[in-house]
Amino acid sequence: MDILLVVSAFNSLAQRVYAELSDRGHRVDAVLASHGAEAVRTAIARTHPELLIAPMLRTALPEDVWQRHTCLVVHPGPPGDRGPSSLDWAITDQAARWGVTVLQAEAAMDAGDIWASMPFETSDVGKSDLYRNEAADAAAAAVLLAVRRYEEGSFKPLSQNDPSVRVMWRDVMRQSQRRIDWDNDSTATVLRRLRAADSRPGVLDELHGREVFLHGGHPEDRLRGRPGEPLATRAGAVCRATRDGAVWIPELRPRKNSGDPAPFKRPAASVLGPCSLPEAPVPLELPPGRRTWTDIRYHRDGDVGHLTFSFPGGAMSTDQCRRLLAAYRYALARPTPVLVLGGTRDFFSNGIHLNVIEAAPDPAAESWANLNAMNDLVEAVLRTTDRLVVAALGGNAAAGGVMLALAADEVWCRGGAVLNPHYRRMGLYGSEYWTYSLPRRVGARTAERLTTEALPVSAATAHGLGLVDRLLPVPAPEFADQTARMAAELAAAPDLAYRIEAKAAARARDEAVRPLADHRRTELARMHDIFFDPAAPYHALRSAFVRKTPSGPADPLAPPVLHPAGGHA
Repeated sequence: MDILLVVSAFNSLAQRVYAELSDRGHRVDAVLASHGAEAVRTAIARTHPELLIAPMLRTALPEDVWQRHTCLVVHPGPPGDRGPSSLDWAITDQAARWGVTVLQAEAAMDAGDIWASMPFETSDVGKSDLYRNEAADAAAAAVLLAVRRYEEGSFKPLSQNDPSVRVMWRDVMRQSQRRIDWDNDSTATVLRRLRAADSRPGVLDELHGREVFLHGGHPEDRLRGRPGEPLATRAGAVCRATRDGAVWIPELRPRKNSGDPAPFKRPAASVLGPCSLPEAPVPLELPPGRRTWTDIRYHRDGDVGHLTFSFPGGAMSTDQCRRLLAAYRYALARPTPVLVLGGTRDFFSNGIHLNVIEAAPDPAAESWANLNAMNDLVEAVLRTTDRLVVAALGGNAAAGGVMLALAADEVWCRGGAVLNPHYRRMGLYGSEYWTYSLPRRVGARTAERLTTEALPVSAATAHGLGLVDRLLPVPAPEFADQTARMAAELAAAPDLAYRIEAKAAARARDEAVRPLADHRRTELARMHDIFFDPAAPYHALRSAFVRKTPSGPADPLAPPVLHPAGGHA
């Protein structure tokens, strides 16, 4: 069918729905509702869709649109749940089981007939992680079921007036309901409040006399202090005391009216600025029984080394790249013939950290430093010839993050992940040795198509193209254990030594044909011209992306109509 996605942003769920519908032979286009009702009407006139789907929509569809066309809206709540803060309430209320509903658009919010619904078990994670994984798995299944039912033509959607549907409206969760009472709230309560708002909108609070939004929360097992008191920093995060423990808060966001020139999320310590808080480092290999937060960890399990990392939003700043490179070198000093890079749920990597770059005194210089740090990391993986390296993608990857994965010998990917192996939508040529890694995986012609079409690729399609070696169709909570089992089998394989020797020989042959240094030099020359040209589109696109503002109808990050065959109108 011809299907038009109407979205407020082409976010992770919209990309997944786009990719999975395309995989099944549908012709899918997308239009941004944020460009206004007329943009939606224009997109409909251009594409003549048989069906409209709204995977992620913050505003109501124009009445004339849903009256003339069947419009299916994805709601992140079970049948009968209504309101704009569904997942927020689910986490706050500690719901063990939740769901996603696909319903028909009508005048009242979330009140339309039900075309499909899928339940899911919740995990003790932040809202954005839950949204991209368990909720996204359920949403993709529900959308595919609803589309199949619509296509068959005989299905009658269920009215929410049916006695079997328990309708419950819950208003938007306001900051007064998210507020943390540091003197009285337990650590568990504080974590729930933080996790229910981790990506958007954050929890409004005060730190060092400044109003800021708190984003993300993780428990601390040893540090203690007066409730609400900032105790220490670690890897850019801030530890804050609760009445019975402490929590780590990775990111802060200044209020827009605070006078801060960078009112967007970034590492908490950088938002606070110079302060007297001590750094509280922990070793890469945490002792057994420790329950504290750190963004990079290493552990050894027999002949397998596991280097795990998790950065908010998947973005990797200059500092994060350098610390991960130091950890990678640490892992190489351990005698394991197999090294797993990644292996946790949620984002693998999205490349350089645009928020940190935007907040820097000189964004061009910070872009350059960040990209070189990312290149150093990727190069270290490419030059590893004494063991097999596995990139284990539990979640999405984009741009330089995809190239980091492709630097490994094998790429293992959870079935629900979405890959964006391109840079074009941020106005960039790209680096991280993509001119070497991508063509050697998929061939020159497919590499050209992937980087110029600049469209999301499902894990299944990535597997078919050769971007991914092994597809793991498991729920997000099972990904780490499954990865560990597979890595142990790889380490025990009788041909492992032969594969390592063959890998080293192949690297030597490739180096003789065209050295890695030449790929890097060519890519960085293009990127340097972009970074240090004030008129380059990258700067406006980056600023608009970070500040969540539209950058005009010509914005290649969010075109009025996005076509699956490449290009946009």
